[in-house]
Amino acid sequence: MAKQIFINLAVKDVQKSMDFYTALGFTNNPQFSDGSGKCMVWSDSIYVMLLSHEKFASFASKPIADTKSTAAALFSLSLDSVDEVNLMMSNGINAGGTELGELKDYGFMQQRTIEDFDGHTWEIFFMDMSKFPNSQAAE
Repeated sequence: MAKQIFINLAVKDVQKSMDFYTALGFTNNPQFSDGSGKCMVWSDSIYVMLLSHEKFASFASKPIADTKSTAAALFSLSLDSVDEVNLMMSNGINAGGTELGELKDYGFMQQRTIEDFDGHTWEIFFMDMSKFPNSQAAE
């Protein structure tokens, strides 16, 4: 079996969150979804589990963080172009997400940041490694 990653997020409204992540480009896997949790697929090996607070708490041994007021983690998604980054951000904002700050341009990477309804933060970026600074140039 290929290695996979499942990111589990506590959300207040499972359906509303599923609609938001669908707008970002995730697809729902109904096989691993029910009323208290939705499995959202980013790729063949990356999944985001949107879990009600009750369901999330059944797996966790610590209290659920208030990610609207504190950062628990930063998640990043790479895309194939700046246009795709901008389209994903527009779709996310139209679905109720909040953009944090402005586009960051590092020369070789352009990044935008969006927050979902529960405060989970996603950095959406395009990286062009042909523009990555030569590490020997700094010597």
